[in-house]
Amino acid sequence: MKLYIAEKPSLGRAIAEVLPKPHRKGDGFITVGNGDCVSWCVGHLLEQAEPDAYDAKFKKWQLEHLPIVPEKWQLKPKPTSSKQLAVLSRLVKEADELVHAGDPDREGQLLVDQVINYLGVNGAKRNTIQRCLINDLNPIAVTRALAQLRDNREFIPLSTSALARSRADWLYGINMTRAFTLQGRKVGYQGVLSVGRVQTPLLGLVVNRDAEIENFVSKPFFQVIANLLTKDGDRFKARWQPSEECLPWQDEEGRVLSRSLVENVAARITNQPATVTSSKVKKRLQAPPLPYNLSSLQIDAAKRFGMSAKAVLDTCQSLYERHKLLTYPRSDSRYLPVEHLKESSAVLAAIKNNSAALANAVSDADTSLVSKAWNDKKVQAHHAIIPTARKMDTSKLNQAERNVYELAARQYLIQFYPHHETQESQIELTIAGGIFIAKASEALKPGWKQLFPTKNEKTNEKKKEDKSGDKGANKTSQQDAALNSHLPVMKKGDICSSEAAEILSKETSPPKPFDDASLLAAMTGIARYVKDAEIRKVLKETDGLGTEATRASIIELLFTRAFLQRQGKTIRSTPAGKGLINSLPAMATTPDMTAQWETLLSAISLKEASYQAFMTPLEATLRDLITQSQVKLPTGLKDVQSAKPAFKKSAKKKKPAAKKKTKAPAS
Repeated sequence: MKLYIAEKPSLGRAIAEVLPKPHRKGDGFITVGNGDCVSWCVGHLLEQAEPDAYDAKFKKWQLEHLPIVPEKWQLKPKPTSSKQLAVLSRLVKEADELVHAGDPDREGQLLVDQVINYLGVNGAKRNTIQRCLINDLNPIAVTRALAQLRDNREFIPLSTSALARSRADWLYGINMTRAFTLQGRKVGYQGVLSVGRVQTPLLGLVVNRDAEIENFVSKPFFQVIANLLTKDGDRFKARWQPSEECLPWQDEEGRVLSRSLVENVAARITNQPATVTSSKVKKRLQAPPLPYNLSSLQIDAAKRFGMSAKAVLDTCQSLYERHKLLTYPRSDSRYLPVEHLKESSAVLAAIKNNSAALANAVSDADTSLVSKAWNDKKVQAHHAIIPTARKMDTSKLNQAERNVYELAARQYLIQFYPHHETQESQIELTIAGGIFIAKASEALKPGWKQLFPTKNEKTNEKKKEDKSGDKGANKTSQQDAALNSHLPVMKKGDICSSEAAEILSKETSPPKPFDDASLLAAMTGIARYVKDAEIRKVLKETDGLGTEATRASIIELLFTRAFLQRQGKTIRSTPAGKGLINSLPAMATTPDMTAQWETLLSAISLKEASYQAFMTPLEATLRDLITQSQVKLPTGLKDVQSAKPAFKKSAKKKKPAAKKKTKAPAS
């Protein structure tokens, strides 16, 4: 008998659906027509044992116990899952062959591997375990996946990486949380000061942003705009570029803070000749943005519909499991296998059927175009989130499901549209010895952008992910282009007239508080918040803070712990969140450490690093951090009320007081 072990019941049912009939449903399994069997986990059936499982004394939180480092790691069945674990135990013993059908990611690999290991599968049966990678629950896709089974031993590094992450998170979370919760008690804080290698740096981002806003002092700055007139009567504008001599009057971002300086420049260039020193015109082709991974979908859904990361993930799960309209949602990939091109016509036909808003766009799509999204070298266990080939009456979907489906469908559809084509023009001039630059950008061919007709429908381009970080040269360049809709044709040496100059007076503005979209963008683009150049380089090459599968839950956890709160659409830190961050060593509050973790974890999954090379330094780091925790008291938590007390005092029952006679109330 061949036993298929799926990660969850919905996946198990999808597998059984394409296997021989008739089917016989049992309690926690399905027997198919040829005698094979399909069963499933219900998410994690096993969990890390609590510290007191290793030693009863660890039940009481005491500093002298730290760090707690198990010599031999223990897993225990989750109380809610013991029944299904017993079902799998019996079926595994009866089976001749096993097929691992966990979700196609690091966590899904470990989840089923742990069950197989816990149930004591070894010898020949272990060596013949096959791996099934399913990204789409529709019958055709499942059938194809079952025909492409691989040796499960290929994925041992992936499982080892997930195991290292799980144990490291346990070590770090248990020990750091106990150390700082005990410190919090010394100043009267009665809640749990939860510390995690991802959640805490994320909280640190919000706390630091709130501090920047609170401490921000606005200051005026000034720009000079030259109004230019050509011999042919064409008018255009150019912005003054301050020279090195002006540095004493500029801030760190190059903004001029002296009004008298710009007034002098404006007076000098008024009614003066302007000489063209260079003129450039070039066409720019902008490829369509890649299909979504989970984070990019969450960011766009937050921008367009105000959805939280958790709401988007839950909606994607529903579209994947219940409706079978989307492929596997917890994906970190934005690429597609080349083989998938064969299915593109069927997927487009499904979009046309399922979305009236995109029906015309499907008709105009050109399937002969192959975008950079199709790249086998960029696809590992799973691919980008795209619509499936399933057609259905989408009126049965709720509004959130329709919104998310349409976002994913449009992002897939634009892969079959041409590049967006613009003409970029730039003229550099000298006026009275000063340098001025004029820029313009004109759309030539809309290409894929015709599917984004309104200002609110923005694509997920990296430069737009976090507006608060849009500073410096990039922002100035955009402002320059906005001054002119087009520029006259000019060449080097041409002369035009500088009319009355303008002085633009502006105020520096504080960074914007985080919202759902910008906080997710910060997690995926965490490199820009890191000062160390080497670590920043690493982070640019990896996937940021947390994983696609965990980001939503980490954000929600910080709300549950009452470290974050919502103020309208913005996300702000609470007094408890501020107090915790201000009491922790810098290493625990910045993304640097977790960046190093993710780098090593990725290396383990690629067979480029060992489990021990990751775990051994971690234990040493923990000892240092626990020592540092005792250096100062977390005074910022004094008088701060916790959401839930960590240590409940037993209250004595009071005897009911004797009833007092009451007087009639005074009028």
